[in-house]
Amino acid sequence: MYIYNVTINIDESIQQQWLDWMCGEHIPDMLATGKFSSALMSRVMVEEEMGGITYSIQYRTQSYDMLQAYYKEDAQRLRSQSDRFKGKFVAFRTELEVIDEQ
Repeated sequence: MYIYNVTINIDESIQQQWLDWMCGEHIPDMLATGKFSSALMSRVMVEEEMGGITYSIQYRTQSYDMLQAYYKEDAQRLRSQSDRFKGKFVAFRTELEVIDEQ
């Protein structure tokens, strides 16, 4: 099992609009690729010096090959949908391999 984690700091002025888009469109679009089995969105409970509000979205996938297929087939198209929020967020992405889950 692998987790594709996207951490995003979003400007407070568009937070609700962004949340609505994430929950109503983007996350469902990510899951519709068939490459992820589930998604978990969390608020990161830390005050950032730069301001804004930070969220972590974790997408679970069964294989590393499936994650690579997402990058090749879907990532550019889905990432470009966030252009409407350009200049109002920063994002970084990490890949996690699940070693044990209890």
